[in-house]
Amino acid sequence: MTTHGPVLPVWTCAGCGAPWPCRTRRQELQAEYDKAPVSLALYMGSCLLAPSQDMGWAPAGLLHRRFLGWLS
Repeated sequence: MTTHGPVLPVWTCAGCGAPWPCRTRRQELQAEYDKAPVSLALYMGSCLLAPSQDMGWAPAGLLHRRFLGWLS
């Protein structure tokens, strides 16, 4: 269990205060989904929906980079 979960509705990390998903959580997710990168992309895409509503003031491109831009 990670301490790097999101604090809603501002979507900061509960463990370190950085924008969620923080660097630590991204590393954890990459390890967890090591053999399933498409599943990770689908999961993060689904995670993008809530902050899009919670943070309607944030530019869509910023949220896209934050939630999906780090995936490779």
